[in-house]
Amino acid sequence: MKPALPATFVKGVVSLDGLPRAPIPEVAASGRSNVGKSSLLNVLFKRKGLAKVSGAPGKTREINFFSVGDRYHLVDLPGYGYARVPVAVKQKWGELVRGYLESRDQLAGVIQLVDIRHGATRQDRDMLEWLAAGNRPGLVVATKADKLKSGARAAALRELQSEWEALGLPVVAFSAVTRDGRKEILDWIDRALAGWKDGGPGHGGK
Repeated sequence: MKPALPATFVKGVVSLDGLPRAPIPEVAASGRSNVGKSSLLNVLFKRKGLAKVSGAPGKTREINFFSVGDRYHLVDLPGYGYARVPVAVKQKWGELVRGYLESRDQLAGVIQLVDIRHGATRQDRDMLEWLAAGNRPGLVVATKADKLKSGARAAALRELQSEWEALGLPVVAFSAVTRDGRKEILDWIDRALAGWKDGGPGHGGK
C-alpha cells in the first residue's frame, strides 16, 4: 500500500484575503455535502480525524487547508447542494469558492467527488465542465463504491468514464471502507503536482 505523507491542518479561511501565502501547489477537493470528502481525506493520509466527518451535511463552511508532507496543500472546499443552508450562506460560499478557483495560481488540480450511486449532479457537472473547458487537471472520484454490488458498481463506473474521460477527466472508484482507489488517487495527485511545477496548462508553477 502506498505510504502516507504526514498531513496536518493549517487553517480555515472565510475570505480570499485569508488564503495561505506559501508558494506551494494546491490540490482542491470538491463535491456536494455529505458525498464523503472528509472520509476521503482521512483515508488518503491515514489520519483518522484529520478531517472531521459529520452526519450533518453543510457543516464545512470555510475553505480548509491541510499541509501534506510540506510538499503541497490539500484544500477542502465547502460542500454544496444542502437545502437547509440559508440562501445568503450559500451565496457567500459560492463567491468564496469561485474566487479561489478562478484566481489561485497555486491550484494544481481539482478532485471532484461524485456519489457513484447517483452519478453527477448539475453542480458536479458545472465543476467538471469548467475543468474540461479550461484544460485544467481534474479527477472524478466516484465515492461510496462499496454501497453497490459489483455488477452495478461496474456499470455506474463505466457510465461516468464514458462521459468524462473523453473530456480528459479520469474516473476512479473509491471506498472509504475498503480503501479501494486510494493508490490511484495519490498517483494522480503526484502527476498533477509534477504538471504544476512544469508550468503546464492551467498551472501557476514555473
